[in-house]
Amino acid sequence: MSACCGPARGTASGTTSLSDPLTSPPPAPLLAPPADFAVPERRPADVLRGMVPVPAGPFLMGGEDSDAFPGDGEGPVREVTVGAFHIDAACVTNGSFAAFVKATGYRTEAELIGWSYVFASFIPPQARRSVLPGTVPGAPWWRGVTGAYWRNPEGPGSSVGDRRGHPVVHMSWNDANAYARWAGKRLPTEAEWEKAARGGLAGARYPWGDELTPRGRHRCNIWQGDFPARDPRASGPGGTAPATAYAPNGYGLYNTSGNVWEWCADRYSADWHSADRPETRTDPTGPPTGENRVLRGGSYLCHRSYCNRYRVAARTSNTPDSTTGHGGFRCAL
Repeated sequence: MSACCGPARGTASGTTSLSDPLTSPPPAPLLAPPADFAVPERRPADVLRGMVPVPAGPFLMGGEDSDAFPGDGEGPVREVTVGAFHIDAACVTNGSFAAFVKATGYRTEAELIGWSYVFASFIPPQARRSVLPGTVPGAPWWRGVTGAYWRNPEGPGSSVGDRRGHPVVHMSWNDANAYARWAGKRLPTEAEWEKAARGGLAGARYPWGDELTPRGRHRCNIWQGDFPARDPRASGPGGTAPATAYAPNGYGLYNTSGNVWEWCADRYSADWHSADRPETRTDPTGPPTGENRVLRGGSYLCHRSYCNRYRVAARTSNTPDSTTGHGGFRCAL
């Protein structure tokens, strides 16, 4: 992922690298084996609860307007057809992930590795001794914090006690897949994600249309202050808003712009002609041609001054073991 969007493990520089084994345990493998837990039998009605249907058919995927990042592989705009599917109306929440952990004993990669990336101004006083030496080149506002993971999203002294309805964060791609398997679902392909995020609108910049703030009102949780100073409208200590905040799009999905970055199934390619692009692959998790996985949607840290990747066509990537305080997911079926 671009460092401004969220750093990958091992990208720090300074007196000590954040991936130095003297500072933290060795990182987990990029392609972790499936977690060892029983997958319960579920009734279809239970699996579909909280999901919305997206109809089969073509849509216009990608973007190439003045705000696009050509190097990210957003364009050109092309017609893509996907089959009918269901997708979670909202991102997986802290409450839902807690139920998964209680049922399986699952430990996330941030827990196993021992630290995760936290936005610097969100680190509470109790966690300042847990900040690892070193900074991320080009993005010094990201700091590695020992003990930061989904239950303590800003590090020691923080909790999700009043954020059960907020998206779970510090999720790796491997963590997201483990939860999806337990829930009887899977991660969406990138093409599915974008079609669902558009909500039936053709070529619009955002899930609700082309104007960021219709009638002067924000429709998503993105940075509204002077970045990287503290956002005066940040929703809570960690910046996330409830998973069902703001109005849903035309298909009934919440927060497909802003709030948290969302993992997709696909391996990342910036070349739309590549066989690794989602609309040309039948098995996006098949034989590897690259390690990075796609993320979509932007987050509460996105700002027009440096990263307007809260547009529906915007995309980025990160390694499957990377975790940040603004990285979450939703599932498909």
